[in-house]
Amino acid sequence: MAYLAHTAHVQLVAVWLGCVGWTLTAVSLGLIQWRVWQVSDTEVITSGVAWVGIWRACFNSHTLVTPGFRVLHCKYISLTDAFTPPEIVAGQILMLLSLLVGLLGNAGGLYALRNVNFGMERTSPIRVAFLTTGALCLLAAVMSLVPLLWNLSSVVTNQTINFPSEFKMPEAPDSQHVGSGIGVGLVGTILMIFSGIIFCMYKLPARSSSRIQMSLREEEHLDSPVQGVTDSRGALTNSVGKDNPAFESHERL
Repeated sequence: MAYLAHTAHVQLVAVWLGCVGWTLTAVSLGLIQWRVWQVSDTEVITSGVAWVGIWRACFNSHTLVTPGFRVLHCKYISLTDAFTPPEIVAGQILMLLSLLVGLLGNAGGLYALRNVNFGMERTSPIRVAFLTTGALCLLAAVMSLVPLLWNLSSVVTNQTINFPSEFKMPEAPDSQHVGSGIGVGLVGTILMIFSGIIFCMYKLPARSSSRIQMSLREEEHLDSPVQGVTDSRGALTNSVGKDNPAFESHERL
């Protein structure tokens, strides 16, 4: 068994980065401030600001209040609605998949660190575990990056959404800008990318690898049966032992 805990200090930091990145991705998924619309008509949208997320469109109002909220009116955006733009559909699907894959990646990182800290046996693929963890973290980052950049591009190019009348949203905002939901998601994605790269960079030290091979050969030697040789009289003797003179004198009698 080889001691390798000192070889994975950077990967321990990568686990922390992956967990924080995954948490920020989950937070951005629930935020409604992906797109911030500025409107001039304050008759319904009292504050003059509306927020569009990938699950809901909300605004403050003193005339329309959603049950459970004091001054907030919200309508859910369904995946199957005809007005739902493709970038929001991609966000609903890919962000959820990103959370699932990122969770598997973080679990893989903990498993790999467990193998490192508790020693390496013959069947402990530490290098493969770190590579798999890194690949999962990078895949989760790509899945979340696609909808984040897509929605960011839609805001920059001032794309509108044809909401139904029951949403009470204007046909087009006076102006719009990027909300905190996209910003939080991008920070989480960047952390996941760094985490995946660090996991993939793990290598077993050459000295540790040679020690592992020597320890495995020693275990095989200890597990092999004791070999013996026969003397001139045909008696089986141990190749590493010595004859007992008292036993030989007893045989002469």
